[in-house]
Amino acid sequence: MIAGDPAAAGSAQAASRSTVLTVRDLTVHHGQLRAVTDLSLEVAEGEIFAIIGANGAGKSTLLRTIAGLHRPTTGTISLDGADLTHAEPEDRLVAGIALVPEGRRLFPSLSVEENLMVGAHRRRPGPWSIARVYELFPWMPERRRQRAAQLSGGEQQAVAIGRALVANPRVLLLDELSLGLAPRIVAQIYALMPELLATGMTILIVEQDVSQALRVASRFGCILEGRTTLSGRPGEFQPEEIEAAYFGLGKVAVR
Repeated sequence: MIAGDPAAAGSAQAASRSTVLTVRDLTVHHGQLRAVTDLSLEVAEGEIFAIIGANGAGKSTLLRTIAGLHRPTTGTISLDGADLTHAEPEDRLVAGIALVPEGRRLFPSLSVEENLMVGAHRRRPGPWSIARVYELFPWMPERRRQRAAQLSGGEQQAVAIGRALVANPRVLLLDELSLGLAPRIVAQIYALMPELLATGMTILIVEQDVSQALRVASRFGCILEGRTTLSGRPGEFQPEEIEAAYFGLGKVAVR
């Protein structure tokens, strides 16, 4: 195992740990449009599970449905065996599911610290606090009174991650983590993954950047038009197999 390699660490942990998040036969509609179709997945404790796919594949809809922001047409969602399919978003947060949404979605007129306090409003017991987030992002304390609208994209993403962390989630949902950010900033954010896993967190990440996602993931699922086209551990597939699944050129494979 490579020191500090989140994929290797997550894979080793997941091999001996129980399932935390279970999605069964999930179908989700946007009006008449079916965005997710009969999708199932299981995420083990202490792993990074990546959902990859092209724009419009249904990735963000899946995460938002798990977080309670979309209602499924059919199917179930459970956390540690407890059915959350019909739970409200705030109840899922208390149960242990926190979402870092696509586009950050901070309150622009609030300060850095006030945005973090929003995440702490319904926090669960655990290691993460605003002080701990300040340790994770050393630039924040001096700028804690600065309005979120005045931050760069990478800084806003850090605050959005911090806002989710202070809730002490069991499962952290990261939606399009690298979207609109410079590669250097993306690398810095992904470098935080081992520290998050070390606190007992489980991560489900949605990402268009396939190479970045597969580099950190212990397992992954590729979806196309709302359906799973490939699933397993990154090392089990050749690049051309993943490319075929991404663009819908091959058969469904689950390992």
